[in-house]
Amino acid sequence: MTVKDPTQPVPGTYLFDGKMAKKGYGLNKMCFSFNEQAARDEFNQDPDAYCAKFGLTDRQINAIHERDIIGLLQEGGSIYYVAKFAGLLKLNMQDIGAIQTGMTVDEFKAMLVRRGSGEE
Repeated sequence: MTVKDPTQPVPGTYLFDGKMAKKGYGLNKMCFSFNEQAARDEFNQDPDAYCAKFGLTDRQINAIHERDIIGLLQEGGSIYYVAKFAGLLKLNMQDIGAIQTGMTVDEFKAMLVRRGSGEE
């Protein structure tokens, strides 16, 4: 088994460090708010006003409009919080994993099964 260098990025992922946390603070705070139904309803009623309420940048707002999960990660989104937004889009973590790896959901699920069985 090959041990990977933990300092090298994993393809399809983005380093979430202090700089990215600061960049994505408003975005992540907004996404966290989606734990509450009232917040989801308010967002769905007027997404632009809801984004403004949290001080999102133009690039973050564009990624929200485009439903661009990768763009949100690149703009400081933490996968744990962006997953709350993805839930509004009826996406789950396997859907997000497929997006990150460039696979179909079925290919991504099969890869998880292979890795879980030790085949990879």
